[in-house]
Amino acid sequence: MTEYWYKRAVIYCVDVDSFQDSDGDGTGDLRGLASRLDHITRLGATCLWLNPVHPSPMRDDGYDITDHYGIHPRLGSLGDFAELLHRAQDRGIRVMIDLVVNHTSDQHPWFQSAVSDPDSPYRDWYVWSEQEPEDRRQGMVFPGEQTETWTWHEQAKAWYYHRFYDFEPDLNIANPAVREEIKRIVGFWAQLGVAGFRMDAAPFVTELTVPGVPDPPKDLGFLTELREQLSWVRGDGVVLAEANVEPSAVPEYFGDAGGSANRLHMMFDFHLNGPLMLGLARGDAEPVAEALRNTPDVPGPAQWATFLRNHDEADLSRLSADQREEVFAAFGPKPEMQLYGRGIRRRLAPMLGGDQRRIRLAYSLLFALRGTPVLRYGEEIGMGDDLSLPGREAIRTPMQWSAHRGAGFSSEPERGRAAHLITRGRYGYRKLNVTEQRRDPDSLLGFFEGLVRMLRECPEIGEGTSEVVDLVVPRQVLAHRADSAEGSVLFLHNLGEQPVELDLGRLPGTGPDFGEVFGDQDYGDPKPSLRGVALGPYGYRWIRLGRTNG
Repeated sequence: MTEYWYKRAVIYCVDVDSFQDSDGDGTGDLRGLASRLDHITRLGATCLWLNPVHPSPMRDDGYDITDHYGIHPRLGSLGDFAELLHRAQDRGIRVMIDLVVNHTSDQHPWFQSAVSDPDSPYRDWYVWSEQEPEDRRQGMVFPGEQTETWTWHEQAKAWYYHRFYDFEPDLNIANPAVREEIKRIVGFWAQLGVAGFRMDAAPFVTELTVPGVPDPPKDLGFLTELREQLSWVRGDGVVLAEANVEPSAVPEYFGDAGGSANRLHMMFDFHLNGPLMLGLARGDAEPVAEALRNTPDVPGPAQWATFLRNHDEADLSRLSADQREEVFAAFGPKPEMQLYGRGIRRRLAPMLGGDQRRIRLAYSLLFALRGTPVLRYGEEIGMGDDLSLPGREAIRTPMQWSAHRGAGFSSEPERGRAAHLITRGRYGYRKLNVTEQRRDPDSLLGFFEGLVRMLRECPEIGEGTSEVVDLVVPRQVLAHRADSAEGSVLFLHNLGEQPVELDLGRLPGTGPDFGEVFGDQDYGDPKPSLRGVALGPYGYRWIRLGRTNG
């Protein structure tokens, strides 16, 4: 790949059925999303990531797929999808879709054929055991909602494997026919114009499941095969993987043992997300600094995708039990706020008590960290959650566009997804919506637009190196810098509620264009010596040290 566009991207994640309804059925659709592309353009996002859009019984929010080559009828047609791609391209926005290929729905024609006849050509597309496996109750992804990972199928007269729910049987990645089919799926959507894929559950896509073996071997070479297929169809295509793996395994997901960056282009940075949550909960920057110091090395073309809140629960599984309890106490103290014993099912704004200072600090920090930032729809206006909804649905409420009936999302607010609009309290759509914030230059939406513009002016963040500035500063302050061939930028973030004054001393790389480029308030020009640098409560400052070119 000659152009690493993903290193300068801002990724905007959307549930199509919750973004904009175009036909009055109460559910968002592709035409509705296309009509709102100008909002995404104005925000400054350059890549639109769509959660599952394929036909599905919708028992798992669309991740239980029955046709990997189609569009769910409630969202529109394949023609509507092609039109969305065209309109997005006209605005300079690439489109990425979910690639869910470690399992299918049990209603998928492949599985239906597999269970109907032991001689079916699709029988070996899934993982079976004639005897009850010893690891039947191990490896569950959703503890509390699952009781097993092997289920007896009466018609098939065998046990079938499912890492997730029992209605989502796992595909047999060891079968060459399955691997070829997955590559065809990737090639189909890339040929249509999709710029990349967010690979769901990447470690399980490489898993060579064996009955009775709870920790089966993985064939990471399959990631190389997928990348080669994507590159052959679309040279600038990207795979962004969900792979919450041990730090020692990270390099293997980016490239092979020879050091080639021939597997994944990007991975979500779960190793940084947990410490970010812990740091925000404590008002202490040290967990973030430690995570940055211990970041696994990745090949040059590879990139981290950084996030605060994604489309699932806030996953705290990388923290220790005591650390997890700290974050629960701060951000999810009630049982109904927690999920699977490891996460919080709330959006960031209510987690931070709606405090605009803390919200802006958190996102300034996210955008200043090395990698490509990922933003969930609605975060730009500080949307809330609805804990009366089950599981992950709490953070999948419809986008709030205006104070009018139906929130500008749908003309039929009593139907479909529109029935889940947040109507009450400080996060209700009548008080919190895009239209009202568009009128207010000091709104959170205005802050995000400025933040994204500033990211454009600091390419060092996405393409350069990132280093913690190890000087004597209070624990509540994170000082780090980004350096690239284009220049150097210093970032200061105060995670605490008390103001501080820093004496950093002159840092290498300062030049004639030294000065502050972004901050939470007007602190006045910093001294080139970087002594007496003030930070307010939850304050942040981006200071350009020097620019190499122009």
